Amino acid sequence: MACNEIAALRLALMGVLGIHDESEKAHELAELGESANKPGPLCSLSGAKDLASMKKFYESSLAGLQEKVAKTAPSDPKLPYYQSLMVLTKKVEFDLQNHIDSLTRFYKNLDEMHDLVHEIHPPVKA
Repeated sequence: MACNEIAALRLALMGVLGIHDESEKAHELAELGESANKPGPLCSLSGAKDLASMKKFYESSLAGLQEKVAKTAPSDPKLPYYQSLMVLTKKVEFDLQNHIDSLTRFYKNLDEMHDLVHEIHPPVKA
């Protein structure tokens, strides 16, 4: 298992942000491997078109990772990697939520600033 959740999230961000870099896209698709086309949270995440979908599919992908870690034997040499991946993906989940919250505040502040401009300079009726 590679860092599939991060690769899928990067693909989603490329779409949401309008980044058109074919080499980066190919790199992330290679990281995802068969998960890129296999129905499920990773495939859905990689194709997310908006922040709400991206957040929902990312959280769904983490459930799969948590299950994988829970099923991994303590003697498995990959367990430390999986545990580190759990820490990384949780941090990314927090960062993603912070960015969504920040953009939501920005959206609301634009409306408040627009209203303030009209308080200071009421619209002229034609």
